[in-house]
Amino acid sequence: MGEAEKESTTAKNTVTIEDAGPCKKKVTVEIPEETVKKATDAQYETLRKDALVPGFRKGRVPRRLLEKRFGKDMAEQTKLKLLADASDAALKDNKVKSIREPDVDYEKIEIPGSGPMKFEFEVEVRPEFELPSIEAIAINKPKLAVTDEQVSGEIDNLQKWSGVWVPKEGGKVAAGDQVIADVVMKTEGVEEEEKINNMEIFARAGGFIAAVPVEKLDEVLSGAKAGDVKETSVDVPKTYFKEEYRGKKVDIKIEVKDIKSLRPAEIDESFLKRFGAESEDDLKEKMRDMLHGKLEQQVRADMSGQIYKYMLDNTKFDLPLSVVADQAMTLLQRQYTNLLRQGLGKEQLDEHMEQMRAGSEEQAKEQLKTFFIMDKVAEKLGIEVTDEEVNGHVAQMAVQRGQRPERLREDMLRDGTLAQFKLEVREEKCIAKLLETAKITEIEPEKKAHRTPKHEKSDKTEAKTDKKTAPKAEKPAKKDEKKAEVDEKTTKKSKKTTKKKTDK
Repeated sequence: MGEAEKESTTAKNTVTIEDAGPCKKKVTVEIPEETVKKATDAQYETLRKDALVPGFRKGRVPRRLLEKRFGKDMAEQTKLKLLADASDAALKDNKVKSIREPDVDYEKIEIPGSGPMKFEFEVEVRPEFELPSIEAIAINKPKLAVTDEQVSGEIDNLQKWSGVWVPKEGGKVAAGDQVIADVVMKTEGVEEEEKINNMEIFARAGGFIAAVPVEKLDEVLSGAKAGDVKETSVDVPKTYFKEEYRGKKVDIKIEVKDIKSLRPAEIDESFLKRFGAESEDDLKEKMRDMLHGKLEQQVRADMSGQIYKYMLDNTKFDLPLSVVADQAMTLLQRQYTNLLRQGLGKEQLDEHMEQMRAGSEEQAKEQLKTFFIMDKVAEKLGIEVTDEEVNGHVAQMAVQRGQRPERLREDMLRDGTLAQFKLEVREEKCIAKLLETAKITEIEPEKKAHRTPKHEKSDKTEAKTDKKTAPKAEKPAKKDEKKAEVDEKTTKKSKKTTKKKTDK
């Protein structure tokens, strides 16, 4: 418990601060009677200057008449000003690092007829903890090489991305199929059912029905035929980013109308031309060059993952569930920004985001802990990010996506991802600084370094790119977008750009 008396701009308030649980403080404030009286007098003096009362000149209305006519409103305004000023000063003067605004119950607090005005509130604060040693962190650097199997896998991906969805006549749903269905959802505590017709559903292990995550959706739909009805129930995690489903049970009924399977594109002259290759051997060489760049990034990500794991394993603090839930959307935006910077196409982004939205409570806690830890690392190392640095990274991302940098920056500013993007850039600078002083040992691939769940999940989703599905039936995937991505990554210029980005 800590107690302090601080001088405000008008008088001395007595402030007492106590622990109220993980990342919570209870603040008690006592405002002297003299301060309350001065604030009340000031409000009436301001009112007197502007009040228009019949029979009196402006600025000449007696105080007793003002109190009779405007007393209730004046008391409310005075109370709100006193509470706002006193709560802000209490946090600032006592250096309380709050995560969000204080939870002050204004309705239950009144100005007393006499004596001091006393109130209390709770505020969620940043966790208090000590960082472990950040010098000479032991890191394993895996030796990775491009294999023929990986090259073939990338070409298989291109064939699937360029494929089309075709009707599965008389067939049954299998993993990876696309299902067109009418869906009825009943959410716990909500009277009306939610009905969606002709919804596109993908039979995946971590699938979605509308905005509701459904584990083992492929098993739920497995074997279904057109006309069949499948039912399932989902207990949505308490930390889910959408509040209307958070912590609730959702009953789902799926009426299958149509089933489609993916027909990969054939490797013909048109296919090769689409990706800037003259022959199949030429395409393989381009894929090999592109994979070399990806391996550099993978090694860097692996070493970064070890830094995160070291920091998490050696830093202990608790977070209340409410903080985890309220920060879920922010974390989701950060993940989205990170994927966006990798230059993924819309379809890849959507699938990655689906899997991340369904993250467990433990993963959400871990990501939030990582944020607070890296924030403290940045503070200790004195690492900041300038607007020029942010603009430079936005420009790189814009080139990857074939957009104008200024337009992309405006879009990110509008949807709120620019601030998260800046945090990502700062975090990357922290990791780069820690790797500069790390004790790095090269190891063989089979001794692959440990990864944090945060980065393991990212790797798992990346590893599933061979299962990516194309858009709607009978329509080719977004060829231009994929062509731009492959061409950009397989040119020498792109390889240099990737290396520069990795070296930063």
